[in-house]
Amino acid sequence: MELKIENNNIPLKNQKLEALVVFVAEDTDVNGSGLKDLPDELNKQLSTSLKLRIFNGKKGSSQHFVSGYTKIPQMLAIGVGKKNELDAETLRRAAGKAGKMLPALKANTVGFVLTSLLQNTTETDAGQVLVEGLTLGAYEFNTYKKQENNKSNTKFIKIHCCDPEKLTSLNALKNGKILADGTNMARTLGNTPANDLKPKDLAAEAKKIAKQYKMECTVLEEKDMKKLGMGMLLGVSRGSREPAKLIVLEYSHQKAKQTVALVGKGVTFDSGGISLKPGKNMDEMKFDMCGAAAVLGAMKVIGEINPKLNVVAVIPTTENMPDGDAQRPGDIVTAHNGKRVEILNTDAEGRLILGDALSYVVKEFKPDAVVDLATLTGAVITALGHLTTGAITNNDDLMEQVRKAGINSGDRVWQLPSFPEYGESIKGKYADLQNIGVGDSGTIIGGLFLEHFIDGTPWVHLDIAGTSWNVKHIGYHPNSGATGVGVRLLVDLVQNWKTLK
Repeated sequence: MELKIENNNIPLKNQKLEALVVFVAEDTDVNGSGLKDLPDELNKQLSTSLKLRIFNGKKGSSQHFVSGYTKIPQMLAIGVGKKNELDAETLRRAAGKAGKMLPALKANTVGFVLTSLLQNTTETDAGQVLVEGLTLGAYEFNTYKKQENNKSNTKFIKIHCCDPEKLTSLNALKNGKILADGTNMARTLGNTPANDLKPKDLAAEAKKIAKQYKMECTVLEEKDMKKLGMGMLLGVSRGSREPAKLIVLEYSHQKAKQTVALVGKGVTFDSGGISLKPGKNMDEMKFDMCGAAAVLGAMKVIGEINPKLNVVAVIPTTENMPDGDAQRPGDIVTAHNGKRVEILNTDAEGRLILGDALSYVVKEFKPDAVVDLATLTGAVITALGHLTTGAITNNDDLMEQVRKAGINSGDRVWQLPSFPEYGESIKGKYADLQNIGVGDSGTIIGGLFLEHFIDGTPWVHLDIAGTSWNVKHIGYHPNSGATGVGVRLLVDLVQNWKTLK
């Protein structure tokens, strides 16, 4: 479903739409939610429903009205909760719920009402937030579903921002759409099955973004990696017929004074290699490239908004498969930075490919900061569930910027401890390092493994294994499939970048 966004300042009584979305605060009347200018017919219906407590405006609540009013025959009321608890994320989730309900309305022109109540509750433009939520909520992945009567998979719906108080602008609405479209692109990459999304396909996507937004794109092949000494990345790719790629995508701004590197794990399918995963839910291992998808989605948005910061994106991408030439437990490989790593478990492959990518970007580009995103460990789900991304860092100032970006975007993060003692368990028996620790704290140990490859550069590692797919109870996320987590966080970080102390 594709939304086309428009803005108008026409009084509500003069609007002609097939459906209208209104946002209602808990335990208020129509006036209390800033909707006093609703046409009389709609006002009466909503007022009666609120008075009888059929609909109460609580978070997550909704009611669909068939109005009988010819100019606006349907109305969808979405609850946003208590007035004093309203914030951008609440509005985004409420709009996401409305977006999910759009197909049921069977309407081609839908309006939503922007009121001062909504605008006054958030520092971010409320129109932008609502469009972002609507577009995220309306996302569907139907590429592989047969359509009846040869109809197109894509349905276009015109969304009108009904803004009689002139609280927003078309530019703000477009920004919300751009952010959501970048996230939806990452979702589609994540949802695409591994037989149709291989390392070469991620490289093709990066080249497409580079061409569209005039960025530089370089794709290193396995022969290049061999010359660079990327033994960890090449070790993981050995078991696959599909050649690994190292994708480098560079965005430059002539007024930029600093460079931030974004690194995304791109394992397009993870069988676990010789340390084979259990068969149950192995189909979900197509999502093991969601870090790469987030970085590509963010670069697409960055290309459209042109921030005054240089951004270099690096994506190591491969399959992890168990053929006769696959890497074995007990093998020792040499990393890009010269460290020797003993492979104890071939299913701990993400840290290997990321380690070489991190070492490469730090040496070649000397960025002021690095953020990596990876579906790295199942342990992060034990620690934080599916609603928060885990973070490991070596720099408190950078971590605070990432944390704030998470709050602003809704992609929330939580810093885990990284005391040196945790790293003792990955000291190698026969080499410098081993790729897994012994016992618990798997998420922390995975992050500390990566720290060996950043050469002291300010860095934050984001473990998105729990937040990348099948996340429940967030209004703008799909009920199943990839979430696109990380795209909007990275964009917010880049947009609001401050020189590190």
